[in-house]
Amino acid sequence: MRYSLLAGGKRVRPMLAIAACEMVGGAEAAAVPVACAVEMVHTMTLIHDDLPCMDDDDLRRGCPTNHVAFGVSTALLAGDALLALSFEHVARGCVEHGVPADRALRAVAELANSVGTAGLAAGEVVDIASEGADVDLATLEYIHVHKTARLLEAAAVCGAIVGGGGEEEIEAIRRYARYVGRAAVPAALICITAC
Repeated sequence: MRYSLLAGGKRVRPMLAIAACEMVGGAEAAAVPVACAVEMVHTMTLIHDDLPCMDDDDLRRGCPTNHVAFGVSTALLAGDALLALSFEHVARGCVEHGVPADRALRAVAELANSVGTAGLAAGEVVDIASEGADVDLATLEYIHVHKTARLLEAAAVCGAIVGGGGEEEIEAIRRYARYVGRAAVPAALICITAC
């Protein structure tokens, strides 16, 4: 788990969570558990995406992927454990930082939704089903919005939730983050089509 979680990266999602929390008047410390949890979820997606049954990648950020370094079974379990740990981290961390239970629960639900059938899992299923096919732009956009943009959106929304944002503030941040996530999609599409 540590091998992949601490392997580097831009950490955009955690930054969005902290910034959104501060934007609604919350303390940075309140958002740290969410920021860490979002990075755990993101790392899980990378570990699982690299597996032989998915994209079968041997390198990630210039280093051997988790399954190459530790074996497929260990990589699968590391990803699963990171996902479970992410939800535990939000729950326990919010309590430690005085975030009310209703906000912590709402953040957990938001994060879970971004990974499930309304987020990553949906995008991954369409990605796998489209492998080797000539897909149109709408399908490619669907895949990357669900695999990339949805978790970016959840990061910011979770930060706003734990920061105590009102409904209007949370929805404004959701819209902003959705645009940020969608802006990341063209870069991914350009890389896929050019590489």
